[in-house]
Amino acid sequence: MRRFLPALFAAVLIALVGMPAFAADTYQEGKHYEVISPPVPTASTDKIEVVELFWYGCGHCFSFEPLVHDWLKTKPADVEFRQIPAVFAPNWVPHARAFYAAAALGVSDKLHRPLFDAIHVDERKLFTEESLVKFADEVGIPKAEFADAYASFAIDGKIKQAMLATRDYGINGVPSVIVNGKYRVTATLAGGQKDMLKVVNFLVDKERAR
Repeated sequence: MRRFLPALFAAVLIALVGMPAFAADTYQEGKHYEVISPPVPTASTDKIEVVELFWYGCGHCFSFEPLVHDWLKTKPADVEFRQIPAVFAPNWVPHARAFYAAAALGVSDKLHRPLFDAIHVDERKLFTEESLVKFADEVGIPKAEFADAYASFAIDGKIKQAMLATRDYGINGVPSVIVNGKYRVTATLAGGQKDMLKVVNFLVDKERAR
């Protein structure tokens, strides 16, 4: 009997090695993520696109931000990440304009996290054009430049695109993460914000294997 044990152990080991790396951590459609139908075209043609939709006024988005920041440190080279300010209602537009104005000026790092902190840590009411332009000046973005970018025709176009993305991705809340225009991930589906990014990684692997 003993002489068969080594052979049996070897067979089991070979079977385990042959299993997919994610087999023990498989996520299911409809349970951990949703399929977007029809898929939304991606901005990137040669990389796997991961999009986060958020709102500066959202406390859940504020708590998700550092998790995204850490995830980006290990983001694979074949993944393209971008953020889109969701626009569900007119009162979400000022924050979306502020996000795109900072991006247009190349100063997103000066505005993005500081604005989150000002609203959710310092409890400042920064929800209007006037207050946002003033805040931009406080964090070192020239007031006149920011105001011009904020009100520009180019930003009007960005806002329309953000509205369409909010609709086409079929989200009903933020933060939501979209993988390659095909899959929608939320904290409710994934089981928490940390698990959202685990599901995102799973879906990225799924797309890479296609």
